Amino acid sequence: MTSSVMTIPSIENLYQCYTDYCNSNAAETLEVLESWVLELFSDVKKGSAVMPEARLEAPIWKAGKLYRLGAVKDVHILDLSWTLPSLRKDYLKKSEDYLAHLIGHEGKGSLLYFLKAKGWATSVSAGVGDEGMHRSSMAYIFGMSIHLTDSGLEKIFDIIGFVYQYLKLLRQVSPQKWIFKELQDIGNMEFRFAEEQPQDDYAAELAENLLVYPPEHIIYGDYAYEVWDEEMIKYVLGFFTPDNMRVDIVSKFLDWSQDAQCEPWFGSRYTEEDISSSLMELWRDPPETDVSLHLPARNEFIPCDFSIRADKAFDFAYVSSPRCILDEPLMKFWYKLDKTFKLPRANTYFRITLKGAYNSLKTALLTELFVHLLKDELNEIIYQASVAKLETSVSLFSDKLELKVYGFNDKLPVLLSKVLAVARSFLPTADRFLVIKEDLDRTLKNTNMKPLSHSSYLRLQVLCQSFWDADEKLCLLNDLSLADLRAFIPELLSQLYIEGLCHGNLLEEEAINISNIFRSNFPVKQLPLEMRHKEYVICLPSGADLVRDVRVKNKLETNSVVELYFQIEPELEAEMIKLKALIDLFDEIVEEPLFNQLRTKEQLGYVVDCSPRVTYRILGFCFRVQSSEYNPVYLQKRIDNFIHGLEEMLGGLDDESFENYKSGLIAKLLEKDPSLAYETNRFWGQIVDRRYIFDLSEKEAGELRSIQKDDVINWYNTYLRQSSPKCRRLAVRLWGCNTDCKDADTPPTSVQFIKDLAEFKLSSKFYPSVC
Repeated sequence: MTSSVMTIPSIENLYQCYTDYCNSNAAETLEVLESWVLELFSDVKKGSAVMPEARLEAPIWKAGKLYRLGAVKDVHILDLSWTLPSLRKDYLKKSEDYLAHLIGHEGKGSLLYFLKAKGWATSVSAGVGDEGMHRSSMAYIFGMSIHLTDSGLEKIFDIIGFVYQYLKLLRQVSPQKWIFKELQDIGNMEFRFAEEQPQDDYAAELAENLLVYPPEHIIYGDYAYEVWDEEMIKYVLGFFTPDNMRVDIVSKFLDWSQDAQCEPWFGSRYTEEDISSSLMELWRDPPETDVSLHLPARNEFIPCDFSIRADKAFDFAYVSSPRCILDEPLMKFWYKLDKTFKLPRANTYFRITLKGAYNSLKTALLTELFVHLLKDELNEIIYQASVAKLETSVSLFSDKLELKVYGFNDKLPVLLSKVLAVARSFLPTADRFLVIKEDLDRTLKNTNMKPLSHSSYLRLQVLCQSFWDADEKLCLLNDLSLADLRAFIPELLSQLYIEGLCHGNLLEEEAINISNIFRSNFPVKQLPLEMRHKEYVICLPSGADLVRDVRVKNKLETNSVVELYFQIEPELEAEMIKLKALIDLFDEIVEEPLFNQLRTKEQLGYVVDCSPRVTYRILGFCFRVQSSEYNPVYLQKRIDNFIHGLEEMLGGLDDESFENYKSGLIAKLLEKDPSLAYETNRFWGQIVDRRYIFDLSEKEAGELRSIQKDDVINWYNTYLRQSSPKCRRLAVRLWGCNTDCKDADTPPTSVQFIKDLAEFKLSSKFYPSVC
């Protein structure tokens, strides 16, 4: 390989180019942007146009070895990897993707379906990764990752044996052209109706593709299933042998009685052991294939109708916001026909309020178990639809089950009908209850392992009146039985309230039909407003200066976090838009100086940021720093010092700079939604918060035009200056393993430490619930 000397533009020039681009809000023409690139990079010498032929001279790993690696989280993962030849030149055949589709399938007859039935696994993923090392010009690496249960961890070699049984099945049953045709149809429709993505990400993606595909397929190459080659699939399948396999087991609970080695970069322990020759021989040619393993059924969710409803709809005056088409005691539906993006996609979002789901720690935990088990039961249906790019999301927010069905709209009602039919009649079985209960136990143990998410969790735990703690759930979980859950489910579903949004390529009558799908599947009484869970947010007292100190959960975590939260005001209709505009403008002005001072100059840590917070429609503002070098007391002092210095910074801001901040924020607020999904999520946020101001961004932009610099300074003096009675602070301080809480300096007498959270909440006042 030949090398060439490159002349690299200076960092200052690159930074200036980036800054100019950001400040222009991409308003410059392509010609101007191109001239900047030429100016900065034209001195870089051109390398050889001929890509050298690369070959893998030696195996990437030793055959017949098993590696056990310690995990920080409570997980059990079995990773299998095989080396394939580089398949870049055969991108039109996508043989590796054909095999990934089958090996990672989740429907009946698949490996996952089989392993779940045995109670050994909870999820499987398979395929060649997108990273360069997995798709290099020298070799491809095909990986299979299996998340195991506790009993699955004890059956590692049996599981690998069944993997090779399935691979033997794929060799015995010749490659199927109809499966390739399904993948081809899905690839073509994805390409034809691709949604807009951020321009910078798209440009970077295409730049990478220049190294992989010929010019005519730079854009299309990732989607192309053009050439059916049965022999190529058989050839690639030939590399899936135990002699070409690496086995990694990742678990928190490993037996380190063997001599453990230590890798040099992170100091992680691992062991290397030989796989017995008898097992290797068994895997090379399994004597039989279990009858439960077979190829998947044809996919009924692949769409056929791509017609655009906006072309057929009566041309009424354009409506930019959703409108309520149904408002009944049982349900409320919002609807908007898409006339902007004109793609055969629709997003249907629903919040189903369940009876008594969040009344106590026990009912909250039983509801969580029910939702996890329901998702498990729905997995085969949801997976088949997701392959056809029709997605489903099921999640839980206090007493509300949030169901989202979105993607190509043709088969959307079919999928929704199937999902609701299962939800209506579902009763969990004993074997799945044990597996899902174990999985939830593991999830709760892994909660708050990352310091940033832990600090936010602790803040919300203080602010919200009803907040069922993960550790309390963990203590109770063991006592819950299948009988408890089965007795609870009928009561949970006996009364409901449903609020939904249908947005996209759907006519109004189709949206009404969707409401009828709910009605036919849940012929139940409505849940009255007074029986629905209400969330109350604490009203911090005048001049409050609260501190909550907690140690990190992971005893090896060196990062500390300080999250300094200022409570502002509840969203009051008359003042809400102006107050939101002031908070957002303050954030726009302060964000870069904060980063520059605390990260760039003081080098406190990698994460330094600030942002507005809206907690159940109570406005707030937060400063946050994560550091592995300094303790929380020092970090809070530096944040306080920065906030104190804002008085001078804001006062010295010239009129031109202030107007630039304003115009920049106004431009952001008035930016058009880049995709249907983005627009739907914006609407849905208003519905979830029961605000229903669908043009909030336009209203805020209008309010900003009349805001003066003195308004921002007054806002700062009112809510962030500690001398003000309206300054109400909560500092969450998360102490890393290399810090000592005893290092804390003697605090001012005004500081109140939250030692007993339950007692603190009992003596606190709360705002009225608004959502």
